[in-house]
Amino acid sequence: MEILSAGLTTLLIMDPLGNIPVFLSVLKTVENESRKRKILIRELLIALIVLLVFLLVGHYLLKWLNLRQEAVHIAGGIVLFLISLRMIFPTEKSILGDLPEGEPFVVPLAVPLLAGPSTLAMLILLVRSQPDRIFDWLIAVIGAWLVTSLIMLSSYKLYKLLGKRGLIAMERLTGMLLVAISVQMLLDGITTYLSIIPVS
Repeated sequence: MEILSAGLTTLLIMDPLGNIPVFLSVLKTVENESRKRKILIRELLIALIVLLVFLLVGHYLLKWLNLRQEAVHIAGGIVLFLISLRMIFPTEKSILGDLPEGEPFVVPLAVPLLAGPSTLAMLILLVRSQPDRIFDWLIAVIGAWLVTSLIMLSSYKLYKLLGKRGLIAMERLTGMLLVAISVQMLLDGITTYLSIIPVS
């Protein structure tokens, strides 16, 4: 996977456009506009830290668990497939559940909306598949985070421009793209596994 492809995939999984309504809903109790912006910047930075930590040390966890690359590919494809299906066919119940009152901190904006399980699994998969390209993956993750940050910081303007229906349509389109990516991940994992099985 190339840097651009990895960055675009990470960006799609982070789903900044789909997260705009949730961000606006969570921050609606904060009346001061400058305070909202500070909270948003803080949560974006926390999400970046979480992403970088998993990128740098997450693969060691898999190594400790003695998981093979093919298993990670297949598992990552299954998780991403389920996430993408939920984007296309959302449930009425919020994935966030009951949120605590007051100013948000870490949860739910940084984690799990931006640095969620599917995004973290994708980062671990990247490093696990090609650990010698860690600097390429760093560039891809930081690039995806920068684009996400620009979108989230412009969330109020984008919401007015696209409207709720427009954002829903964008999320459905993102879900369709992620379905294709998840299927490719599954096929890659299965193909690699079958190629290393000894022929009797």
